Amino acid sequence: MVPRSNNNCAECTKASKCFQLLYSDELEFISKKKTQVTYLKGETIFKQGAFAPYVLYVVDGLVKVYLQTGVNKQVNIRLTRQGEFMAFSSVFDENIYQYSAVAIKESTICMIDKTALKQLITKNTDFAARIISRNFRNEFRYLEIIRNISYNQMRGKMASALLYLSGEEFQYENVFQCLTRQDIADFASVTMESAVKFLKEFEAEGLIQMQGKDILIPDHEKLALISRNG
Repeated sequence: MVPRSNNNCAECTKASKCFQLLYSDELEFISKKKTQVTYLKGETIFKQGAFAPYVLYVVDGLVKVYLQTGVNKQVNIRLTRQGEFMAFSSVFDENIYQYSAVAIKESTICMIDKTALKQLITKNTDFAARIISRNFRNEFRYLEIIRNISYNQMRGKMASALLYLSGEEFQYENVFQCLTRQDIADFASVTMESAVKFLKEFEAEGLIQMQGKDILIPDHEKLALISRNG
Protein backbone atom coordinates (compact mmCIF):
# COMPACT_ATOMS: atom_id res chain seq x y z
CA MET A 1 0.00 0.00 0.00
CA VAL A 2 1.48 3.32 -1.11
CA PRO A 3 -0.23 6.52 0.14
CA ARG A 4 -0.35 9.44 -2.28
CA SER A 5 -1.12 13.10 -1.90
CA ASN A 6 -4.74 14.22 -2.09
CA ASN A 7 -4.99 14.99 -5.80
CA ASN A 8 -7.45 17.73 -6.68
CA CYS A 9 -10.63 16.16 -8.05
CA ALA A 10 -11.05 19.08 -10.48
CA GLU A 11 -7.74 18.19 -12.15
CA CYS A 12 -8.19 14.40 -12.20
CA THR A 13 -8.46 12.97 -15.74
CA LYS A 14 -9.84 9.67 -14.42
CA ALA A 15 -12.61 11.00 -12.21
CA SER A 16 -16.08 9.54 -12.62
CA LYS A 17 -18.55 11.48 -14.76
CA CYS A 18 -20.55 11.82 -11.55
CA PHE A 19 -17.98 14.30 -10.25
CA GLN A 20 -18.39 16.47 -13.35
CA LEU A 21 -21.77 17.48 -11.91
CA LEU A 22 -20.16 19.06 -8.86
CA TYR A 23 -19.51 22.79 -8.60
CA SER A 24 -15.96 24.06 -8.09
CA ASP A 25 -16.44 24.65 -4.37
CA GLU A 26 -17.86 21.12 -3.99
CA LEU A 27 -14.89 19.62 -5.84
CA GLU A 28 -12.55 21.53 -3.56
CA PHE A 29 -14.49 20.26 -0.53
CA ILE A 30 -14.39 16.58 -1.55
CA SER A 31 -10.70 16.85 -2.52
CA LYS A 32 -9.95 17.62 1.11
CA LYS A 33 -12.03 14.67 2.31
CA LYS A 34 -10.32 11.84 0.44
CA THR A 35 -6.99 10.07 0.31
CA GLN A 36 -5.53 8.37 -2.74
CA VAL A 37 -3.72 5.07 -2.15
CA THR A 38 -2.03 2.62 -4.53
CA TYR A 39 -2.36 -1.08 -3.69
CA LEU A 40 -0.06 -3.70 -5.15
CA LYS A 41 -1.40 -6.88 -6.70
CA GLY A 42 -2.69 -9.21 -3.97
CA GLU A 43 -3.10 -6.53 -1.30
CA THR A 44 -6.38 -6.40 0.62
CA ILE A 45 -8.14 -3.05 0.23
CA PHE A 46 -10.79 -3.65 2.88
CA LYS A 47 -12.12 -6.64 4.80
CA GLN A 48 -15.65 -7.91 5.32
CA GLY A 49 -16.84 -7.02 8.83
CA ALA A 50 -14.33 -4.18 9.33
CA PHE A 51 -15.39 -0.66 10.27
CA ALA A 52 -16.43 1.26 7.13
CA PRO A 53 -15.45 4.95 7.24
CA TYR A 54 -14.95 5.27 3.47
CA VAL A 55 -16.56 4.88 0.09
CA LEU A 56 -13.89 3.73 -2.35
CA TYR A 57 -13.47 4.81 -5.96
CA VAL A 58 -11.22 2.95 -8.41
CA VAL A 59 -9.03 5.48 -10.19
CA ASP A 60 -7.06 2.80 -12.00
CA GLY A 61 -6.55 -0.96 -11.85
CA LEU A 62 -8.79 -3.96 -11.20
CA VAL A 63 -10.27 -5.15 -7.91
CA LYS A 64 -11.92 -8.44 -6.97
CA VAL A 65 -14.91 -8.09 -4.64
CA TYR A 66 -15.88 -11.22 -2.72
CA LEU A 67 -18.10 -12.49 0.06
CA GLN A 68 -16.62 -14.75 2.72
CA THR A 69 -19.20 -17.50 3.29
CA GLY A 70 -17.17 -19.86 5.47
CA VAL A 71 -13.73 -20.37 7.00
CA ASN A 72 -12.26 -21.53 3.69
CA LYS A 73 -15.09 -20.65 1.32
CA GLN A 74 -15.88 -17.50 -0.59
CA VAL A 75 -18.04 -16.30 -3.48
CA ASN A 76 -16.51 -13.83 -5.90
CA ILE A 77 -19.17 -11.20 -6.51
CA ARG A 78 -17.72 -8.98 -9.21
CA LEU A 79 -14.69 -7.22 -10.61
CA THR A 80 -14.48 -3.47 -10.05
CA ARG A 81 -12.56 -1.44 -12.61
CA GLN A 82 -11.65 2.18 -13.30
CA GLY A 83 -14.53 4.56 -12.70
CA GLU A 84 -16.49 2.36 -10.28
CA PHE A 85 -17.28 2.67 -6.59
CA MET A 86 -17.09 0.13 -3.78
CA ALA A 87 -18.81 0.08 -0.38
CA PHE A 88 -21.27 2.75 -1.51
CA SER A 89 -23.86 1.44 0.98
CA SER A 90 -21.68 2.77 3.80
CA VAL A 91 -22.99 6.26 2.91
CA PHE A 92 -26.41 5.19 4.16
CA ASP A 93 -25.45 4.39 7.76
CA GLU A 94 -23.85 1.02 7.00
CA ASN A 95 -21.09 0.91 9.58
CA ILE A 96 -19.20 -2.19 8.46
CA TYR A 97 -18.06 -3.46 5.10
CA GLN A 98 -20.40 -6.16 3.81
CA TYR A 99 -17.77 -7.80 1.62
CA SER A 100 -14.01 -7.81 1.04
CA ALA A 101 -11.94 -6.36 -1.79
CA VAL A 102 -8.46 -7.25 -3.03
CA ALA A 103 -6.39 -5.74 -5.84
CA ILE A 104 -5.76 -8.30 -8.59
CA LYS A 105 -3.45 -5.88 -10.37
CA GLU A 106 -1.82 -2.70 -9.13
CA SER A 107 -4.73 -0.39 -8.35
CA THR A 108 -5.06 3.24 -7.34
CA ILE A 109 -8.01 3.88 -5.04
CA CYS A 110 -9.57 7.09 -3.72
CA MET A 111 -10.80 6.59 -0.16
CA ILE A 112 -13.60 9.14 0.27
CA ASP A 113 -14.95 10.08 3.67
CA LYS A 114 -18.52 8.73 3.62
CA THR A 115 -19.94 11.59 5.70
CA ALA A 116 -18.54 14.15 3.26
CA LEU A 117 -19.92 12.23 0.28
CA LYS A 118 -23.33 12.01 1.92
CA GLN A 119 -23.25 15.75 2.45
CA LEU A 120 -22.68 16.32 -1.29
CA ILE A 121 -25.43 13.84 -2.22
CA THR A 122 -27.86 15.74 -0.01
CA LYS A 123 -26.81 19.11 -1.38
CA ASN A 124 -26.48 18.42 -5.13
CA THR A 125 -29.47 16.50 -6.53
CA ASP A 126 -28.00 16.02 -10.03
CA PHE A 127 -24.88 14.49 -8.51
CA ALA A 128 -27.03 12.35 -6.23
CA ALA A 129 -29.12 10.98 -9.09
CA ARG A 130 -26.08 10.10 -11.20
CA ILE A 131 -24.02 8.46 -8.47
CA ILE A 132 -26.92 6.48 -6.98
CA SER A 133 -28.05 5.31 -10.43
CA ARG A 134 -24.53 4.19 -11.24
CA ASN A 135 -24.26 2.10 -8.11
CA PHE A 136 -27.72 0.53 -8.33
CA ARG A 137 -26.62 -1.09 -11.60
CA ASN A 138 -24.72 -3.56 -9.44
CA GLU A 139 -28.10 -5.00 -8.40
CA PHE A 140 -28.36 -6.71 -11.79
CA ARG A 141 -25.05 -8.46 -11.13
CA TYR A 142 -26.19 -9.60 -7.68
CA LEU A 143 -29.49 -10.93 -9.06
CA GLU A 144 -27.53 -12.85 -11.69
CA ILE A 145 -25.39 -14.43 -8.96
CA ILE A 146 -28.52 -15.51 -7.05
CA ARG A 147 -30.07 -17.00 -10.18
CA ASN A 148 -26.84 -18.75 -11.08
CA ILE A 149 -26.36 -20.31 -7.64
CA SER A 150 -30.02 -21.21 -7.16
CA TYR A 151 -30.96 -22.67 -10.53
CA ASN A 152 -27.94 -23.57 -12.64
CA GLN A 153 -26.16 -26.89 -12.67
CA MET A 154 -22.37 -26.71 -12.33
CA ARG A 155 -21.81 -26.67 -16.10
CA GLY A 156 -24.18 -23.71 -16.44
CA LYS A 157 -22.53 -21.93 -13.52
CA MET A 158 -19.14 -22.26 -15.19
CA ALA A 159 -20.48 -20.94 -18.48
CA SER A 160 -22.05 -17.95 -16.71
CA ALA A 161 -18.79 -17.11 -14.91
CA LEU A 162 -16.79 -17.22 -18.15
CA LEU A 163 -19.32 -15.00 -19.91
CA TYR A 164 -19.13 -12.44 -17.12
CA LEU A 165 -15.32 -12.41 -16.99
CA SER A 166 -15.01 -12.10 -20.77
CA GLY A 167 -17.68 -9.39 -21.01
CA GLU A 168 -17.20 -6.26 -23.09
CA GLU A 169 -16.60 -4.11 -20.02
CA PHE A 170 -13.39 -6.05 -19.33
CA GLN A 171 -12.09 -6.35 -22.89
CA TYR A 172 -8.99 -4.23 -22.18
CA GLU A 173 -8.27 -5.60 -18.70
CA ASN A 174 -6.57 -8.96 -19.49
CA VAL A 175 -8.80 -10.42 -16.78
CA PHE A 176 -7.76 -14.06 -17.04
CA GLN A 177 -4.09 -13.12 -16.70
CA CYS A 178 -4.97 -11.66 -13.30
CA LEU A 179 -7.04 -14.59 -12.01
CA THR A 180 -6.14 -18.04 -10.72
CA ARG A 181 -8.21 -21.10 -11.53
CA GLN A 182 -9.46 -20.92 -7.93
CA ASP A 183 -10.65 -17.37 -8.58
CA ILE A 184 -12.61 -18.54 -11.63
CA ALA A 185 -14.08 -21.40 -9.59
CA ASP A 186 -15.18 -18.91 -6.92
CA PHE A 187 -16.92 -16.79 -9.56
CA ALA A 188 -18.80 -19.91 -10.66
CA SER A 189 -19.46 -21.18 -7.11
CA VAL A 190 -17.91 -24.57 -7.90
CA THR A 191 -14.84 -26.37 -6.62
CA MET A 192 -11.52 -25.78 -8.34
CA GLU A 193 -11.47 -29.43 -9.45
CA SER A 194 -14.86 -28.96 -11.13
CA ALA A 195 -13.73 -25.69 -12.70
CA VAL A 196 -10.67 -27.35 -14.26
CA LYS A 197 -12.82 -30.25 -15.49
CA PHE A 198 -15.36 -27.97 -17.20
CA LEU A 199 -12.66 -25.80 -18.73
CA LYS A 200 -11.18 -28.91 -20.35
CA GLU A 201 -14.62 -30.02 -21.51
CA PHE A 202 -15.42 -26.62 -23.00
CA GLU A 203 -12.06 -26.58 -24.76
CA ALA A 204 -12.63 -30.06 -26.20
CA GLU A 205 -16.03 -28.93 -27.49
CA GLY A 206 -14.53 -25.86 -29.15
CA LEU A 207 -16.39 -23.44 -26.86
CA ILE A 208 -13.19 -21.88 -25.49
CA GLN A 209 -9.51 -21.73 -26.32
CA MET A 210 -6.93 -21.84 -23.53
CA GLN A 211 -3.52 -20.25 -24.07
CA GLY A 212 -1.63 -20.45 -20.79
CA LYS A 213 -3.72 -18.47 -18.31
CA ASP A 214 -5.69 -16.78 -21.07
CA ILE A 215 -9.15 -18.06 -21.98
CA LEU A 216 -10.58 -17.00 -25.33
CA ILE A 217 -14.23 -17.44 -26.25
CA PRO A 218 -14.72 -17.60 -30.03
CA ASP A 219 -18.51 -17.98 -29.87
CA HIS A 220 -20.28 -16.36 -26.93
CA GLU A 221 -23.69 -17.52 -28.12
CA LYS A 222 -22.92 -21.21 -27.65
CA LEU A 223 -21.63 -20.58 -24.15
CA ALA A 224 -24.66 -18.37 -23.41
CA LEU A 225 -26.94 -21.24 -24.40
CA ILE A 226 -25.29 -23.48 -21.81
CA SER A 227 -25.62 -20.70 -19.24
CA ARG A 228 -29.33 -20.24 -19.96
CA ASN A 229 -30.13 -23.96 -19.99
CA GLY A 230 -28.18 -24.53 -16.80
